[in-house]
Amino acid sequence: MVEHLPAPSNLIFYRTEDGHTRVEVRLADETVWMTQAAMAELYQGTKQNISLHLKNIFTEGELPADRVVKEYLTTAADGKRYHTKFYNLQAIIAVGYRVRSPRGVQFRRWATERLEEYLVKGFTMDDERLKQGRNIGSDYFDELLARIRDIRSSEKRFYQKIRDIYALAVDYDPQAEETQAFFSIVQNKLHFAVSGKTAAELISERADATQPDMGLTAWKGAKVRKGDVTVAKNYLNAEEMENLNRIVTMYLDFAEDHAKRHRQIFMRNWREKLDAFLQFNERDILQDAGKVTKAVADRLAFEQYDIFHQQCLKNEARQEALDDDADLKKYLKNEK
Repeated sequence: MVEHLPAPSNLIFYRTEDGHTRVEVRLADETVWMTQAAMAELYQGTKQNISLHLKNIFTEGELPADRVVKEYLTTAADGKRYHTKFYNLQAIIAVGYRVRSPRGVQFRRWATERLEEYLVKGFTMDDERLKQGRNIGSDYFDELLARIRDIRSSEKRFYQKIRDIYALAVDYDPQAEETQAFFSIVQNKLHFAVSGKTAAELISERADATQPDMGLTAWKGAKVRKGDVTVAKNYLNAEEMENLNRIVTMYLDFAEDHAKRHRQIFMRNWREKLDAFLQFNERDILQDAGKVTKAVADRLAFEQYDIFHQQCLKNEARQEALDDDADLKKYLKNEK
C-alpha cells in the first residue's frame, strides 16, 4: 500500500557526531524512517551496498519486510512523483550492524531520544533547523501555528484551559450550576462569533443524512461515527474553523493575561470580559441562549445519523456484491 509522505513538520535531521554528515529522517507511526539513499549517507557507503544488506536481512529472516518497510509517494526535485521505499529504525540498525559502523550505535541513541520526546510530548523539534531557517518551506511556521491553534481549540483542551483560568475567580465553585453552564455559554458565544449560530443551532441545521459525511467537515478516525455528530465544531467550514481557531487562541491569551495579574475577579466579570473581547475584535455577540437547545440538537443529530448509517451499510453491501461479481468474472475468464 502506497501512503502519502508524513507532513513536513515530522521531518528532522540527524547530524553525525563528527559533524560531517547530515541525514534526513522522518517520524511516523512511533518510529523513524529513512530511504536507502539516506542510509548510504549515514553509513558512508553506496546505495547498492545498502540495498544488498537489506535484501540479505529479509532473505535470512532477520526482519520481516512487511513490518519494517513502507512505500511513500514522494515529489522529486523535477516535480515528478515517485514511489519511494522507507525503512524503519529496526532496519536502519540492522544495516548498521552489517556494515560494522559505529555510526549505527550513535544514530540509535539519537533516534531513541527523539522518539521518547515524540511519544511523551506528542512532538519533537529540530532546534538547529528552526533556528537557522534552513530547508524550511515558507509555509512551515504557518502550518505549525495552525496545528497549535487547532489543538488549543479542541473542546477538551479548551475546557481545561478555561477551567484553570476561571478557577481564579473569587466565587468559583466547580459544583455550582453557574459554573457548569459557563463553558457552554463561552462555547456558544465563540461559535456564534464565527458562524452566527450557537453550537446547538449548528448541529441541528447542518446534520443532514443526505449530504456526504452527513454534513460534517471533520471527525475522528476513518469514518463518521455516532460520537462525532454532536460536536458542533465538526460542522464548521474551512473559513469558520480557521476563524474559530484564531479567536480561541486570542481569547485564551486575553484571559490568561487578566488572570496572571492576580486581581480580584468574579465569575460574572469573566462573562463581561468575554463580551468585551468579542466587541473589541468586532465580532457579533450572542445575547441569548439561541433558538435550539442542546438536547433537541443531539436528538436530531442522532436521528440523522441512524439514517446515514443505514445508508452506509447498504452502500457497503452493494460494493461488496460488485466486487464479488468482478472477482467471479475474472475467475471464469481465467478458467477459459
